[in-house]
Amino acid sequence: MNRLFHTILALAFAGCAQSNGIDRAALVARNNPHATGIDTLASLTVGNGEFAFTVDVTGLQSMPEIYRAGVPLGTQSQWGWHEFANTERFEHSETLHDFDFGRGRAEPYSVQCREAGRRHDAAEWYRANPHRLHLGVIGFDGISPGSIGGIDQRLDMWRGVVESSFTVDGAPYRVRTSCDPEKDMVAAVIHTASRRPVAVRFPYPTGGHCDDACDWSKDDRHCTEIVACGDGCAIVRRTLDKTTYYVKLSYTDAAAPEMRGANELVIRPTADRWTLTAEFSPEMPSGPADDAMASQRASAEYWERFWLDGAAVDFSRCTDPRAAELERRTVLSQYLLAVQCAGSMPPQETGLTYNSWFGKFHLEMLWWHEAQFALWGREKLLARTMPWYETAADKAREIAARQGFDGVRWMKMTDPSGCEAPSNVGSFLIWQQPHPIYLAELLYRAAPTDDTLDAYYDLVQQSARFMASFAEYDGERDRYVLRGIVPAQETLRAAETVNPPFELAYWRFGLATAQKWRERKGEPRCPEWDAIIDRLPPLAQRNGLYLAAESAADTYENERFTSDHMAVLAALGVLPQSPAVDTAVMRSTLNWVCDNWNWNRTWGWDYPVTAMCAARLGEPEVAVEALLMNRRTNTWLPNGHNFQDGRLRCYLPGNGGVLAAIALMCAGWDGCETANPGFPDDGTWDVRWEGLRPMP
Repeated sequence: MNRLFHTILALAFAGCAQSNGIDRAALVARNNPHATGIDTLASLTVGNGEFAFTVDVTGLQSMPEIYRAGVPLGTQSQWGWHEFANTERFEHSETLHDFDFGRGRAEPYSVQCREAGRRHDAAEWYRANPHRLHLGVIGFDGISPGSIGGIDQRLDMWRGVVESSFTVDGAPYRVRTSCDPEKDMVAAVIHTASRRPVAVRFPYPTGGHCDDACDWSKDDRHCTEIVACGDGCAIVRRTLDKTTYYVKLSYTDAAAPEMRGANELVIRPTADRWTLTAEFSPEMPSGPADDAMASQRASAEYWERFWLDGAAVDFSRCTDPRAAELERRTVLSQYLLAVQCAGSMPPQETGLTYNSWFGKFHLEMLWWHEAQFALWGREKLLARTMPWYETAADKAREIAARQGFDGVRWMKMTDPSGCEAPSNVGSFLIWQQPHPIYLAELLYRAAPTDDTLDAYYDLVQQSARFMASFAEYDGERDRYVLRGIVPAQETLRAAETVNPPFELAYWRFGLATAQKWRERKGEPRCPEWDAIIDRLPPLAQRNGLYLAAESAADTYENERFTSDHMAVLAALGVLPQSPAVDTAVMRSTLNWVCDNWNWNRTWGWDYPVTAMCAARLGEPEVAVEALLMNRRTNTWLPNGHNFQDGRLRCYLPGNGGVLAAIALMCAGWDGCETANPGFPDDGTWDVRWEGLRPMP
């Protein structure tokens, strides 16, 4: 009955928002980033989820060196990967080390080795390989920061175009830059009487942990060739070790490209107005020259549909002075996640902007990147990524089997092949395991059809099979325990940790949801899973506060347990109320965390975790304060990126977390009967929204 009431209430409020006429174009326009000077942390990106191109104030990538330590000027794709030659013929099995977690068998995990030698070198090779490529730098030739003036640059998110006006040594320039919605292609329309050439430069990869992936010192290690040219089009072949890809350059009112050096070419305009497109492809491209103007029209149509089809949240009627900033973060996050995180593979934490963790993606972060798509009525973008799990299933099944478990064990840090990157932390994480179940459930709630069940049923069941086999029966206390893990709060150690709160609650939610899927398919419930659900213990507490784990009795006296992620709050925030959670204890824990946590050692998604927990506990002012807390890792740059530190200048899980939190704070959750439950009911938060879906 409560769920039906909430559904009716949500529809009523959505209808009210429609009748009030949220002006979506105005909502987006007032939050468009606008630059009048060079800020290396304010670069702007165009993209389509599969491919992205980040520009400086010239609308191209004219000064990549000065942006290298800011938000770098990347050209990246989902398919663009490379690996260095494995000259030592390392095998992944050399990264495995046996651990004894008391289950009566040795469990091999892929880990790093601190001691010098072959095992160490093998682990480091598999961590760094494969790595994501920077596909090429395209920028005006010979521009320096000191020569630029009159900067007026704006990202028009409604049309997906960066409009840049500036002068170089007094000469005016106007550039319009966009990304084709269907191709891995950037398009630029350039106006300048100076007719300055555009240079296309190709780097060798660094293989670095966190950088722009550009090594300009190794021209002899890779090769660039113009393999076809004519009719306003040239095709460039790139060869880096065993990796080959192509760039199709199309141009109007310009001369044919000319090589200049081993891995650089220039294109010289022949008119004051000219166009250029660059399509990147793993295969030899074909067809006539591309039309930059047609591509920009397609971009405008795509982005207008994007903004009109999904949900919208309008803070313009709020009188609380914090509302405008919250709206800015909300609108910019929608754009950035569609550009960076809506592709055929899970995104890396820095998206398609620059490499972090060698460009690899982290499966425990997929919920933070993409759950919001389903909550914001853009479930088709989430559905683009989910089939990747099928491609990685064999590797995940191997991991589970070698450790003695059933089903599939999803790795933490990986690449398109699904290979597990060695890690002394990541290999012991388990909270990524229920993510496919949760995400599939969100997709089913968006489209409750047999087709949805068929698409994800096996993924849900195989993920749950591992969860059931991993839960260990404690006969003395007639219960199940989770141990031998590093929890989401990564300051805890695998050999010591028993029953961390988020994982414990997530195991209950994941197995219960998998049982629902069995019933929807007409299959009987699995008795073993029900037995586990019934015997998972409540979250451990001491003195009225939840512990970081059952095994962490000194949680509130030990700084190690009050740093990193306050994952305990996710047990009632990311997840719904369950028998494992006492709301009074969770409220006390929330208050303690807000007042005492080591906030200088947190991450961007910790603030939305806190906000979601607060909203579910009926503490809306705490929820708002959490989202806007003045801390370094909650810094939001002019381009909408969530800044963490000098290494992670953008961090997209923070953006996705904010969108999930805003959805919950507006549309609530199953059984919630309060309108806008995450905002204070004091007259200052007149938040209007439409199209959002409640969380479980």
